[in-house]
Amino acid sequence: MEELAEVYSRALFEVAKEHDELDEIHEQIGQFADELDTNRDMQVFFFSPYFSTQEKEEGLDKVVSDADPIFLNFLKLLIEKHRMPAVFRVRRTFDEMWRAENQLLPVEITSAVELDKSTVKQIGDRIGEQTDQKIEVSARVEPDILGGIVVRVGNSIIDASIRARLEQLRKQVAK
Repeated sequence: MEELAEVYSRALFEVAKEHDELDEIHEQIGQFADELDTNRDMQVFFFSPYFSTQEKEEGLDKVVSDADPIFLNFLKLLIEKHRMPAVFRVRRTFDEMWRAENQLLPVEITSAVELDKSTVKQIGDRIGEQTDQKIEVSARVEPDILGGIVVRVGNSIIDASIRARLEQLRKQVAK
């Protein structure tokens, strides 16, 4: 099923790139997938075999009225091929291609307490300098780490949390 999402993502990506609308399509697929993820009624409607393709397309026209025609045609294709449930994986794959195209490196900073925006920006800027890439920084709070921070840069994790240090200490003591 993942291969299917890649095929659809690649097709949408190439058409969007060809028409110089990558950013707009990226934003719209994100908004649509987020809304679909939070709206159970929409999921039932678009994923259910009980509604016809025509009913789903008419419903789509009502829900997504001001979308880019390329994106709207893409969603109608998913409906026609009964592939709408793949939209979440399509979005994830499209996001990855969009980041690669824009040379964006995702950085996620996790801390026990909320960090001020300047600190988050400073960490992101520093990582950007070291990697020579544009950085897409997000920050979240997770009290379970007790203190310190955990930084995820792409697929790498730097764990400077108190929880990690305590776990290391526990392992050393247990030897």
